[in-house]
Amino acid sequence: MSKPILPKENVKLSAAISTKEEAIREAGRVLVKGGYVDEAYVDKMFEREELTSTFMGNYIAIPHGTEDAKDTVLASGISILQLASPIDYGDGNQVKMIFGIAGKNNEHLDILSKIAIVCSDEANITKMVNASSEDELLSLFSEVN
Repeated sequence: MSKPILPKENVKLSAAISTKEEAIREAGRVLVKGGYVDEAYVDKMFEREELTSTFMGNYIAIPHGTEDAKDTVLASGISILQLASPIDYGDGNQVKMIFGIAGKNNEHLDILSKIAIVCSDEANITKMVNASSEDELLSLFSEVN
């Protein structure tokens, strides 16, 4: 059974999140709730963060699981959190958008590159941060699904 990688239910607008830990946990929770990953995947997201920060610059963080998290991924998926206010993601890096990703069979690399392409344009980031509906935010990622 094939699932959409980024359905509207995976987008949370104005998420009231105040810490990096809450952000990672919520991004993972959305993926668990959507049936993309097992609960154990969220722990792997924290393990990945300990190895290296998933802060990407441009107010973006892309938390995801470690290499050995493969068996906890049920289907490729993305969760998007638009934060109500910026959070400190460590080292003074401010984050306004969180993309939780899980990839089946190495699809996470493809997903990462598509997100990176959209996020490399600062105008797109401004549009995401200011989006007032899930559809408005998703329209920027129409090529990701």
